[in-house]
Amino acid sequence: MSKVQSVQVFGRKKNAVAVAYCKEGKGVIKVNGKPIELLEPSSIREKAYEPVLILGRERFANVDLRVRVSGGGSVAQLYAIRQSIAKALVSYYQKYVDEQAKRELKEALLTYDRSLLVSDPRRCEPKKFGGRSARARFQKSYR
Repeated sequence: MSKVQSVQVFGRKKNAVAVAYCKEGKGVIKVNGKPIELLEPSSIREKAYEPVLILGRERFANVDLRVRVSGGGSVAQLYAIRQSIAKALVSYYQKYVDEQAKRELKEALLTYDRSLLVSDPRRCEPKKFGGRSARARFQKSYR
């Protein structure tokens, strides 16, 4: 019995975390058990599909992608999904195909949008005492 060729990669945006499991297959891309074409909200569905559109459907033809996503809002989840899909394909090509093909993929993704491979470090700032939010303070009155 041969081992299954697979990689597991995560993508993050704010509090959303998407874990992509990439293995050899028929080109199926599913997010939380549903096809990527049925992703909600429909107005920004194209955004999650960007790695496929940039690299071409033929690069995804021999791999199956399963993505689990949780946390954050719908837009943050969408950005986490697209990042995990892009990173999964790059690491699959690095591990099982060849270095030259991986370099081509990485270059194409980085020229389009750096956030497809590199995580955004911005996080929510914690609230402090003496005010209603992280920075705003309660109004001061003298009498």
